[in-house]
Amino acid sequence: MGRLDGKTAIISGGARGQGAEEARLFASEGASVVIGDIRDELGAQVEAEIRELGGAAAYVHLDVTQEDDWRKAVELAESKYGRLNVLVNNAGIVTWSAIDEMPVEEWDLVMAVNMRGVFLGTKHSIPAMIRAGGGSIINISSGAGIAPASPSSSAYAASKGGVRLFTKATAVQHAKDNIRCNSVHPGPIDTPMVQETRMARPDEMATRMERVPLGRMGESSEIAYGVLFLASDESSYMTGSEVVIDGGRTAM
Repeated sequence: MGRLDGKTAIISGGARGQGAEEARLFASEGASVVIGDIRDELGAQVEAEIRELGGAAAYVHLDVTQEDDWRKAVELAESKYGRLNVLVNNAGIVTWSAIDEMPVEEWDLVMAVNMRGVFLGTKHSIPAMIRAGGGSIINISSGAGIAPASPSSSAYAASKGGVRLFTKATAVQHAKDNIRCNSVHPGPIDTPMVQETRMARPDEMATRMERVPLGRMGESSEIAYGVLFLASDESSYMTGSEVVIDGGRTAM
């Protein structure tokens, strides 16, 4: 018996890194997984990997800032697998401009992906979850959504703090529909996005790591298991909560 037997999940940003790890884990635990991303080749590869191992997966092009893309992702989940039970709003981006040097276009892009994307995914998944009798929404925020990780990540921190509060609003509004909504707050995780930051800004990453009591970066699997718990019925009395998986950074 898998922990997600009979459930269908959409995972945004599922083509690489943390999202791909979540997709593989969900499928191994019995879920049918719709993988959404803008990296079509990588997304198709994750779908093929899951299917080769006997899992159920389908890739869909998903720009999380586009409402039509979300409609298509939800339609695919229901038409192919009959229901939608779980949404993981995983897609996100980070930029590093100081506030007084940041172009407004950069601010708008971060908010479009990190906040509008979460809103749109939630908006279009809720009716399908109601049809399914309920569901679980997991929003990937960040430790920066609780305490900024860097003085030069203001847009990222603001967007992830917004995700944290939007999660609580969703939880309160849709508890009556048997829909739970929780946020996950990772610390520095060894993903392609963080690796790119480490190469471009080594001093920044070194400073961040000094603030992690466990003294290392986390692995994608360590986040994926927390997401799995929230997607499963094991967390049936949790909603509007934060799951912090950050090596102790926000405890400093």
